[in-house]
Amino acid sequence: MVFVSQADIEKVIAACPDVLWKLIFALARYGGLRCPSEILALRWKDVNWQTGRMLVRSQKTERHPGGESRVVPVFSELRPYLLDGLEQAQQGDEYIITRYRTENANLRTQAHKIIQRAGLRPWTRTFQNLRSSRETELTEVFPLHVVTAWLGNSQLVAARHYLQLRDGHFEKAAHFPAQQAAEGDRTISHREEADLTQNLADDIKKADLRHLATSDETSRKHPKQPKLIPISPKGIRTPVAGLKTRCPRPA
Repeated sequence: MVFVSQADIEKVIAACPDVLWKLIFALARYGGLRCPSEILALRWKDVNWQTGRMLVRSQKTERHPGGESRVVPVFSELRPYLLDGLEQAQQGDEYIITRYRTENANLRTQAHKIIQRAGLRPWTRTFQNLRSSRETELTEVFPLHVVTAWLGNSQLVAARHYLQLRDGHFEKAAHFPAQQAAEGDRTISHREEADLTQNLADDIKKADLRHLATSDETSRKHPKQPKLIPISPKGIRTPVAGLKTRCPRPA
């Protein structure tokens, strides 16, 4: 898998010949839509500008219950390109992408030419890696079950085929302690640690003394009486367990 950064995709979008190609790359990279099926099926009426959501129809998952469509946010990175497309759309246009709708349309070949024009080397699985890059980004901000609901795959499929290990993960891990210190976290000194330990010991000692004092006072007020067990109608006896004194051991 190849992670396509936002900086690189912006170079690609800038090299696109028209607004439709800009939308294709933006929908794949920022929207996480499958290309070509989900991108070509997207209609203008599917975009709700007020709620910031869009309805994505999926041929790949429609055989599963509830998988015929899903609701995806109009992400902030995607919104400007959708607005540009809406501004240039012709009256009566139903679909957002009005060209390349025939079965023999080869989007990958044209996409590679645009990527090369942007000064980049075309990556493998051109559109799937754009979708994979988006899912990897989103899982660093949102819970995985939320992201997979947006992108229309399962958590298992995402873990196996989409989520990527990036250099940024190593860099973040290597600098994490330094970032903690910068945010105000610090390690206590040996003197502070000794003081905390002594304070804790004093608190425990005071608690024990209070407990003992309470126990002694209770014992004085309510001394334990040996339990008497009847042995016959004529008398009773005191069980040995109830006596506090012990018989001397034989020499």
